[in-house]
Amino acid sequence: MNKSTNIVWQKTSVKKADRQHLNNHKSAVLWFTGLSGSGKSTLSSALEKELFSLETHTYHLDGDNVRHGLNKNLGFSPEDREENIRRIGEVSKLMVDAGLITLTAFISPYQEDRDHVRATLAQDEFIEIYVKCSLDMCEARDPKGLYKKARLGEINNFTGIDAPYEEPLHPEIVIDTENQSIEESVQTIIHYLKDKQYI
Repeated sequence: MNKSTNIVWQKTSVKKADRQHLNNHKSAVLWFTGLSGSGKSTLSSALEKELFSLETHTYHLDGDNVRHGLNKNLGFSPEDREENIRRIGEVSKLMVDAGLITLTAFISPYQEDRDHVRATLAQDEFIEIYVKCSLDMCEARDPKGLYKKARLGEINNFTGIDAPYEEPLHPEIVIDTENQSIEESVQTIIHYLKDKQYI
């Protein structure tokens, strides 16, 4: 692919700080990472509903939804997983610039890819949330039947079975979905956001 070189970043007259002031809250990315079945989508969706009730401007990016459109041409090889997260990182960065609290729910199995997204944002704009759940429990839940298919060899490169998941080294928040309810987990994150004065 030939990369365009005749491009210049166009500055806008309305700045990120202006949008944050209008919204009356900071913007940031809440990056939910964890195994399939750990509860990322359920938790991030419940959190967005709670934030919306608090009149917070949000947008929710979910792994499966994004693969229906923006990333529909990507598979699950290590290279495609890297590109998947790179694109989501760029979209998230735009949404932070728009003044939104952006919730992203992606397995995002590689530490390097998550660190790359973090590096594209300001220091306090990336909040990594490790949705912790054992492989045994995720496989027992198996809400989409994917673990069963992976065990039968019908799905290749499935995280936790024949592809790795690298646990976050220093996440801002750890949610243990085996021992915390959705309501408790949501309030843990809300407390963090209030304590750090995001909302």
